[in-house]
Amino acid sequence: MSPAKPVGPVSPVGPGSSGSPVRPVGPVKAVLFDRDGTLVHDVPYNGDPERVRPVEGAREAVALLRARDIRVGVVTNQSGVARGLISGTDVRRVNRRIDDLLGPFDVWAICPHGPDDGCHCRKPQPGLVLWAAGRICTDPADCVVVGDIGADTEAAARAGAHGILVPNARTRPEETEAAAHTAPDLLTAVRSLLDDPALDGPAPGGPHDGGARSGQRPATTAPAPSGEAPDPCRRPS
Repeated sequence: MSPAKPVGPVSPVGPGSSGSPVRPVGPVKAVLFDRDGTLVHDVPYNGDPERVRPVEGAREAVALLRARDIRVGVVTNQSGVARGLISGTDVRRVNRRIDDLLGPFDVWAICPHGPDDGCHCRKPQPGLVLWAAGRICTDPADCVVVGDIGADTEAAARAGAHGILVPNARTRPEETEAAAHTAPDLLTAVRSLLDDPALDGPAPGGPHDGGARSGQRPATTAPAPSGEAPDPCRRPS
């Protein structure tokens, strides 16, 4: 995996940061969260809503954003669908449980493909971020993606959005070192945005760097006719 590109959304927090505030340029209009390991504890290929446990501070973090009228969404790879370990229905049931626990999110974007499927939405590709931003009528440059691995911040950079890494036990040291901005926990990441709700300009490379092809769309939480997760790489008929 190539390292996350430097993007710089807020007052730096965490390793490698100077601690000096970033000069305000524009407000954060939306925050897109990774799901497993960021919003909720990572249960590999989880299809059971009863096993969903929000991470510490998740409820407060999301509530703080909603109180400031900042849109919130989720961008999540779910390769368990491609692997045959869970169904699209399982994914939607787990997502509904997260909505129940944390309040309904403005947008859900899901990639059900595997890492070798050539999907243009699967993080670190930018398709999920671009689609979610478009769905809530927000320019990617006004979005921040919060995740726990380098693929999350790399997807943000490729989309022209901004990234904050919140490392956990599965985050590789090189991913933490490469991240332009980190936070020790989810609540700290969100509070840093609210303390200085500004971006320092578009991510390097500009929006849509390596973006999804025209007509591609990630899956949403809406049930597909087949009962499985919709295909984010299928062109609309």
